[in-house]
Amino acid sequence: MTVEIRNLSKAYGGVRVLRNVNLTLGPGVTCLMAASGAGKTTLVRILLGLERPDDGTVTGLETARLSAVFQEDRLLERLDAARNLRFVLGDAYDEGRAAELLRELGLDGVDGKPAGEYSGGMKRRLALARALSVPFDFLALDEPFTGLDGENRKRAITCIRRRAVGKTVLLVTHEMEDAAGLNAKIVGLE
Repeated sequence: MTVEIRNLSKAYGGVRVLRNVNLTLGPGVTCLMAASGAGKTTLVRILLGLERPDDGTVTGLETARLSAVFQEDRLLERLDAARNLRFVLGDAYDEGRAAELLRELGLDGVDGKPAGEYSGGMKRRLALARALSVPFDFLALDEPFTGLDGENRKRAITCIRRRAVGKTVLLVTHEMEDAAGLNAKIVGLE
């Protein structure tokens, strides 16, 4: 799947956040790096259909299955890890596959504990598990490794690499190490 972003612009209250952005995202991981406030999250929100651009077009996502990890975890904090996955999967929930994914991300052994009682790193890994548990064609990862220690960061990178083979992934991060771990093509915003 290829996503074409052409002449995309967005402003809030007269302040231009994105100006004539042109990018092509193909299969594999593309890492978007830019200074804080350069519009990275705004671009992600536009690609996910959560914002509308002022000008420009995005093509290639019209019928795509989308998944995302946002800067904030967006979990159902009263539910445990398995029930968070069950919520996003509905009837497609498979207990064995869910347990395998949670184990892969180091979240086994937390059965029954509400996500609201998890550490920040555990919440982040559960947010990643939710995004990776659903079938997707396009995956947006906005600072997905925030709050993860070295071991859990490596675990998360390995999980993404394994589960996103052949998919189009947009990674937003400030860490070159994360981009390198995912063999990402690096692009910037001006």
